[in-house]
Amino acid sequence: MDPRFQELLLLYAQADTKPAQDEIEKTLWDEFGTNGTVLVMDMSGFSRLTQKYGIVHYLSMVLRMQLTSQPIIESLGGRVVKFEADNCFALFDRVLPAVQAAVRLNTAFEAINRFTEDAFDIRVAIGIDYGGVLLTGGPDYFGDVVNSASKLGEDVAGPGEILLTRRAFQQIPPEAGYTGKPITPLLSGVRIEAYSLEYSRQAP
Repeated sequence: MDPRFQELLLLYAQADTKPAQDEIEKTLWDEFGTNGTVLVMDMSGFSRLTQKYGIVHYLSMVLRMQLTSQPIIESLGGRVVKFEADNCFALFDRVLPAVQAAVRLNTAFEAINRFTEDAFDIRVAIGIDYGGVLLTGGPDYFGDVVNSASKLGEDVAGPGEILLTRRAFQQIPPEAGYTGKPITPLLSGVRIEAYSLEYSRQAP
């Protein structure tokens, strides 16, 4: 974490008035905030696979996921903020490249799965949101959009599914030709408007 980021967080904790906290929070967002598209990818069914085949099997699949996903994300202008367990957290400037990356990721894993035994097949679920993000100066980021993308990808989406919040889906240019099925998942006890992206899930 950036030392300046840490300094501001400590000042916020020590501030004795709400206006002082608000001013420090504004400074944090001014210095470390950005608008961006968060993509969170989760490997499906891994608790079950780990119990059945063991940790080495799990780690080998996580490594294959990382080696496959990072080049795809970077080729579309995104960056991997971090890999955490069987999750990938990425950041894009715009929504469209994130959606294109999500489709390519699923397509790539479907293609790879044709040549592996079922026990080694990789299937992923993806959540996407757009809005304000705090970059810590280290391998992490924070904000409501990170939380919502994480919950969509980890808790709501099924294997091969790409879910976007309404605000993210509205950022996709109409000429891109993507459509989505409206859904209202429950996130942290609150119903939100979201979309399940409609696309071909079969590898070419």
